[in-house]
Amino acid sequence: MSRKSDRGGSGPVRKPPQRQPGRPSGEGDRRALALDAALACYVRRGIAATSLRDIAREAGITPALLHYYFGDAAGLREAVVGERLMPVFTGIRDTLLGMPDAPLREVIVAFVDGICGMIRRHPWLPPLWIREVVSEGGDLRELLVTRLAPQIATVLAARFAAEQAAGRLNPGLDPRLLMVSLVGLTLFPAAGTPIWREIFASDDLGIDDIRDHALALIERGLELPA
Repeated sequence: MSRKSDRGGSGPVRKPPQRQPGRPSGEGDRRALALDAALACYVRRGIAATSLRDIAREAGITPALLHYYFGDAAGLREAVVGERLMPVFTGIRDTLLGMPDAPLREVIVAFVDGICGMIRRHPWLPPLWIREVVSEGGDLRELLVTRLAPQIATVLAARFAAEQAAGRLNPGLDPRLLMVSLVGLTLFPAAGTPIWREIFASDDLGIDDIRDHALALIERGLELPA
């Protein structure tokens, strides 16, 4: 004979499901959403002009939840750097470090392809670079000097100097400024793409054109052996 529930229905009495200990379900998704919202606000407003309330509004969560995840604005900014910005450059760094014996031409092509592919996947990168790294007072300039430059820029500049010493690179070039030129042929044109499209009435001008132009100019200017 079936047992009656104390609500009057038939069937066995069922206990309510017990919540498992730990963080609430979906918390990882909300945290990731907060990081993406912070990045979007940084690109649109600038880091210094972005408040936690702006980011919370963008993410559709409460400022209290941001405090719970990151502590304060500085903690959130560091999380964006560590989890959104640094991984973008890790692939390029690992590729270059894995080519110690490759011909210089292949190394440079790998760098240009890496930067252009990065821009294609993350179109927010060029404007953020201009606003927060290149511009005076940018909040990410220290990031470039202390964490990105030692991993990428100094490695390439040392390789350029070695190639010059071996007679395989135009001796009139400055290895340090050559690294700057590579950035100037990729990130900077990408940041100004909306301007160039309007000036030249060329809506199809894009990252593939920047990549092809950079490689053509580099191969002739560096006097690389075929």
